Amino acid sequence: MADGVKTVAIIGAGIVGVSTAIGLQREGHTVILIDKAGPAEGTSYGNGGVLASVACVPVTGPGLIKKAPKMAMDPNQPLFLKWGYLPKLMPWLWKYLSNANEADTRRISSAVAQIVGDSLAEHQGLSAGTGAEGFVKPSDYLFLYNNRAHFEGDALVWDIRRTQGFHWDEWGRAEIEAFDTIYANEFKMGVRLGDHGRISDPGGYVKALAKHVEGSGGRFIKAMVEDVLLEQGQVIGLRAGGETIHCDACVVATGIWSSPLAEKLGVKVPMESERGYHLELWEPSQMPKAPAMVASGKFVVTPMDGRIRLAGVVEFGGLDAAPSKAPLDLLRRNAKAAFPGLSWAREEEWMGHRPAPSDSIPVIGEVPKAKGVFMGFGHHHIGLTGGPKTGRLLAQMISGKKPNIDVEVYSPARWTTSI
Repeated sequence: MADGVKTVAIIGAGIVGVSTAIGLQREGHTVILIDKAGPAEGTSYGNGGVLASVACVPVTGPGLIKKAPKMAMDPNQPLFLKWGYLPKLMPWLWKYLSNANEADTRRISSAVAQIVGDSLAEHQGLSAGTGAEGFVKPSDYLFLYNNRAHFEGDALVWDIRRTQGFHWDEWGRAEIEAFDTIYANEFKMGVRLGDHGRISDPGGYVKALAKHVEGSGGRFIKAMVEDVLLEQGQVIGLRAGGETIHCDACVVATGIWSSPLAEKLGVKVPMESERGYHLELWEPSQMPKAPAMVASGKFVVTPMDGRIRLAGVVEFGGLDAAPSKAPLDLLRRNAKAAFPGLSWAREEEWMGHRPAPSDSIPVIGEVPKAKGVFMGFGHHHIGLTGGPKTGRLLAQMISGKKPNIDVEVYSPARWTTSI
């Protein structure tokens, strides 16, 4: 079966799952897409919408250990914590913060850059011929700073990006205004990166890709997968919704909800929900010309169909707690400060769960002790950016092809326990 046609069951119909499905279909395989809610009903719906290739640098940079407590106690900073959750968070947090040094930051960036560095081209290739091409919009990506000193405070981040092959233009206030008049006068320094992109409606995009999968002969099942069935260490099927689904290979791609199945398969990834929020401003009086990262608030501004989406706030509080008011209030205040002349007709709020492994590197590859079982999750807040490359790599692995990058760093083997 290594080089033959396979039936592959993909658990999860977000961007990673549908990307894998399309890649497998292009390799000639039969796919079954399974999701408990439906395509793009989770984080793939609510992400920031930027194809942020430059976002290869992890949050765990040098100095985070000192800054994080103050940030978590300041309602004007983009880090929130439900304090009652802290005891449960601590084992993961200890591992996470152990990477908050320059050497690990550079190591992690090198790994992540291979997955996200060519995101626009990957999305264009993924969507070609699917009917979803129109959602992919090539664009610049701006970073807005209060002044040059503010920009120079991120010197290490930009040095790492330069090392990874990124190039940019540095702008003063005059260049920012010549490009777009929407932003407040407080932004005196800007960085413009080309060869980036945005998705004009992330939820609509992933749904369109999933529709193409079905139209190309794929089957969709709405069900919760309870177990992966193995026989002599080889996958033979899944148990979902009370029925057995037979398959020659399967992919676990359910984001933060991958953990229960992964643990049954002997892969225990230290992973927490990076609770993300977005605020949408519908029918705005002016639309930004390109996505932008507002560095002072660490939030992203993305023009989308009929609205502006603001995203980027992080909260740690687990999977079960209701959305908090404070992160959305901060996004609202930031919007009014960044766009002082902007008005809009209405707002929509969202909160979702982004999968954050403690080493900030996604889990991609075959499970060592379960032949034919593959995993693709753990992309933190850049799952949309890295989804197509992840799916293409998984499709190659399942087809018995050798990827053209070293995938060992992403292997589930680094988290293997005994089954």
